[in-house]
Amino acid sequence: SNVRWGFPKWWIGRVRQAYPAQWEAILASSFQPGPLTLRVNTRKTSREALLAVLQAQDISASAIGDHGVILDQPLPVAKIPGFEEGWWLVQDAGAQLAAQLLPVTDGMRVLDACAAPGGKTAGLLMQARLQLTALDIDQGRLERVASNLQRLDLNDEGVVLRAGNAIDLKSWWDTQPFDAILADVPCTASGIVRRHPDIRWLRHEQDIADTVALQRRIVSALWQTLKPGGTLLYVTCSVFPQEGIEQDQWMQQALEGAVALPSPGQLLPGQGQEHDGFFYSLLRKQG
Repeated sequence: SNVRWGFPKWWIGRVRQAYPAQWEAILASSFQPGPLTLRVNTRKTSREALLAVLQAQDISASAIGDHGVILDQPLPVAKIPGFEEGWWLVQDAGAQLAAQLLPVTDGMRVLDACAAPGGKTAGLLMQARLQLTALDIDQGRLERVASNLQRLDLNDEGVVLRAGNAIDLKSWWDTQPFDAILADVPCTASGIVRRHPDIRWLRHEQDIADTVALQRRIVSALWQTLKPGGTLLYVTCSVFPQEGIEQDQWMQQALEGAVALPSPGQLLPGQGQEHDGFFYSLLRKQG
């Protein structure tokens, strides 16, 4: 019943249809608070050093993923050592994968196409020193990217923040192709309900078709800016297959020269998973 699950009926139906074995765990996970996870700023400190500082202050935490630290109990960020120093940023373990999956090396020309609030931008810059363009449609939200990069000391010379609509290439692109693109596209956010409980009541079933269409327009535009041999990482924080595996199949057919590389695919929240719900697809452009 609706009352038991506290979700719109259509949402329950979609999740149940997509994940017949896990649907209950996925919905139940939305009512568990998400853990507080940090991404260590490896330009400033190491994970070992941060864990030692936390331990010295009686804050229990453990390692997760390649660069993550997960706190046993969430704390206000100002109470966690290293905030002002820029030793870390708050970032879900699932979101941390983005910077790891996109193969970036020093000097590469990289686009973060939907950059705000800047967590994934920061992750990329911690991986390598890049000629990076951080694009976002919302100028106000770009200011959050700027302040995040400032605190983390990642404002390299090659980093450019630009307000613009990814679909309207003429408005922002200088025609120089990119080596790598991160496309963390707008979605229903159905994978992060535990962080934003009101999402499920703000969404309508029709929104899925609308976000799918928007995602396709964005990726089709961005694909034109990717150099042959380059890679594009498609990311959504959704559990709906229409925004994940079905988009992956569509991209492989619709984008010229697209070849799928290994990637995690769908990450589901719940069942003891320490991450939110995300979908990842990594594509190389043949040519």
